[in-house]
Amino acid sequence: MESIFHEKQEGSLCAQHCLNNLLQGEYFSPVELSSIAEQLDEEERMRMAEGGVQTEEYRTFLQQPSGNMDDSGFFSIQVRHSKAVQKLWVFCFRMGGLSKQSKSSQFLKER
Repeated sequence: MESIFHEKQEGSLCAQHCLNNLLQGEYFSPVELSSIAEQLDEEERMRMAEGGVQTEEYRTFLQQPSGNMDDSGFFSIQVRHSKAVQKLWVFCFRMGGLSKQSKSSQFLKER
């Protein structure tokens, strides 16, 4: 590696900058991460609907904002651990839960 890629923090886009710095390139944009979050939201809606679309729990769930993203640039840990990220062979682990993966050299840390 000739140089180290560093994407400076802008706004609250911690997930984007963290992933791009880990991968050493501009791999993710807010648009791409938003798309992943929307896919996860849809999967969650489908799972909740399995319990019945007429239930109070389902109606309450539909009224809540996305838990996977917000307007500030926040993206949930599920977005960062998504299938799209895994396709790039990035494995994200929480500090403290490293058992078999302790030999890995790159980690994302939650604050």
